[in-house]
Amino acid sequence: MTAPEKFDHNGELGILPVLNAKDLERFIRVPWPIYAGDPCWIPPLLLERKEHLSAKNPYFKHASWQAWVAFRNEKPVGRISAQVDQLRLERYDDATGLFGFLEADDDAAVFRLLLETACDWLREQGMKRVQGPFSFSINDECGLLVEGFETPPCFMMGHARPYYAGRLESLGYSKAMDLLAYRLDTDFVVPAAMQKLTAKSSTRITVSPLRRYRLQEDLVVLRELFNDAWAGNWGFVPFTREEFDELGHNLVRLVDEDFIQIASVDGKPAAMIVALPNLNEAARDLDGRLLPLGWLKLLWRVKRHKLKTARVTLMGVRQEYQKSALGLALAYTMMDAIRLPVTSQGINEVEMSWILEDNRNMRHILESLGADPYKRYRIYQKEL
Repeated sequence: MTAPEKFDHNGELGILPVLNAKDLERFIRVPWPIYAGDPCWIPPLLLERKEHLSAKNPYFKHASWQAWVAFRNEKPVGRISAQVDQLRLERYDDATGLFGFLEADDDAAVFRLLLETACDWLREQGMKRVQGPFSFSINDECGLLVEGFETPPCFMMGHARPYYAGRLESLGYSKAMDLLAYRLDTDFVVPAAMQKLTAKSSTRITVSPLRRYRLQEDLVVLRELFNDAWAGNWGFVPFTREEFDELGHNLVRLVDEDFIQIASVDGKPAAMIVALPNLNEAARDLDGRLLPLGWLKLLWRVKRHKLKTARVTLMGVRQEYQKSALGLALAYTMMDAIRLPVTSQGINEVEMSWILEDNRNMRHILESLGADPYKRYRIYQKEL
């Protein structure tokens, strides 16, 4: 079904669907003027965004979507997407569609037009509720920044103008869940009680880095661990094999093997952690361009270890251990396992993100290490 075009009576404000490569290029470029003058916004890498939005993205094997760009007097002033994820619907059977990639000028009419257009499309697909923003899924960039505007986002985390939340709420959107980003210094001290606990469990726990020479085998282990560890969390949707393989092969191009660690209990894989140098720190002055020389700058900055920050993008402890002393020991062991790899590259701060607001166990662990929640992202929802 072709998404409809919408214009007001005098033609001043309108919206057009993204239907071809030229439209997609314009869609990707919408944020640039919106964030002009914001020192914390970091332009996304254009090639990466095109890849993410292309038909090659394995997400589209179980999801459909449509995107739009809003115009005022022929100038792009906003964008939005709507998507229906069959994998999510199979898991929750709740007729909930998603919106994402939301960017707009501080204009109530623009926000209304964007959200109403996305919701109309979702109703046509049989959806009765909408949640977002997800770009595209809970396993991608998600949540709207509502606290922490004064610092730049880490790689694969979003930024927003402070007025976004108010515009959504004025349209009847309410909080579904908050996601937290914690900032942790790499010279953290593990509490004495936890040191004793991990020492007591040390005969059962072994830790090893990713093995590039057995990459496919280790990716299977990592995906199985993550999907098991997160299965009970709010909004969880499992990674498919194709999605995780793509993620894994992209990660190993960017990180050393010891930035990815797997812990085993009595020889059985039980926990995992993945850290990634904060590429936003390396890319913030490239204006999204890797050509002609941007890729050389990015590669030099990453490989020459000039970055000071990193992000833990994935972490999990198998469910059977989560409410036990052994589970605590595994979590602290995973945190400690990446300390030497990241500090050896000059990194002195790690962002742990994102953490569900209601994940009290993980929040307690991080706060016991001196981490503070310095950014808050919100998932909104509304009945259709």
